[in-house]
Amino acid sequence: MPEQVVNMRARGFICINAHPQGCANNVARQVDAAQREGRHAKITPETRVKNALILGGSTGYGLASRIAVAWGFQARTLGVFFERPPEDDRTATAGWYNTVALDRLAKRDKLFAAHINGDAFSDEVKREAVELIRREMAPIDLVVYSLASPRRVHPRTGETHNSVLKPIGAAYTNKTIDLSTRKVTEVTIAPASEKEIEDTVAVMGGEDWEMWVRLLEAEGLLAPGARTVAYSYIGPSLTWPVYRDGTIGRAKVDLENAAARLDALLQKKIGGHAWVAVNKAVVTQASAAIPVVPLYMSLLFRVMGEKKTDEDTAAQMRRLFFEILAGKMPALDEARRIRVDDREMREDVQNEVAALWPQVNTENLSTISGYATFERGFRNLFGFEVDGVDYSLPAETDLRW
Repeated sequence: MPEQVVNMRARGFICINAHPQGCANNVARQVDAAQREGRHAKITPETRVKNALILGGSTGYGLASRIAVAWGFQARTLGVFFERPPEDDRTATAGWYNTVALDRLAKRDKLFAAHINGDAFSDEVKREAVELIRREMAPIDLVVYSLASPRRVHPRTGETHNSVLKPIGAAYTNKTIDLSTRKVTEVTIAPASEKEIEDTVAVMGGEDWEMWVRLLEAEGLLAPGARTVAYSYIGPSLTWPVYRDGTIGRAKVDLENAAARLDALLQKKIGGHAWVAVNKAVVTQASAAIPVVPLYMSLLFRVMGEKKTDEDTAAQMRRLFFEILAGKMPALDEARRIRVDDREMREDVQNEVAALWPQVNTENLSTISGYATFERGFRNLFGFEVDGVDYSLPAETDLRW
């Protein structure tokens, strides 16, 4: 097995390598927390997860969901994702190493954990998952939809759709952080065309989620009372022109419409439910790519950190599964959404962030905001600056599950 010293290589919000030991430490910490908190979760027999399908289960909220239900409930899990394996002296993606670590810990703890590495949008991968569930698992009682992809090849038409991060109707100008230079700059984003809006909805909307759930139901692979949840974000009005009122927001409305249709289907067929969970702003490669949002998150992390209310991705998912979904029916907002962003959207938090926004600039970024927390969180995603890792030592990079 080749070993090499792995130093982070990044361009702006794109990191092109990953550290296997750093990724493993990240996963191990999540596992320890899920085991510890899962022992105290007040879960009813009707809401205990036994068999879970996690779509997008190698990074971010999907990985955190998988770990929460596997080690919190001892659930059998199938993760579907699309990650690049190691090749020669090139490291694998972080999601690949995360899955290697998860697989090893699952074997250690005698938990069933299966993985499919492929295009979850495709009919081929859907069929592979159906066959694996039928052969090696019991009917699924939880489907988590956490796919984050910039493009989708439609399985019916063969057309390639590419998503964009743009406002709708008019250009948008505001502050942002240039992640390469650490400077607060002004960015202007041109409005999306109708084709770009349609493409973004095709990639990030609810159609693929519906395809997965309807296929599983038609194949008789959903357990009575099965639940499915897809993840979304709303955020403050400050970010709405490029997010909630932009192309991504249009896709999220489509996701919410899909949730309503799926909920009606599942209630009728198996007494189940479908929901969208609105999560808080956290550092992911996707969120780092959205103009304005990294600067907003940097201020948010400072405010929530001072109030001791901040949660990382893993803590959010433990709260979602161990508390909010512990009862037969979670509390929903007026649009039938589960709000896991409640602490972020508290009036006092948002008022303090809004007060800091006009003040922040390049010179005071490090003192007025939590940018250092944002930056370290971004590096942690790829296994860098993780506690307990000696980055001067060679690491084994050709790892497989």
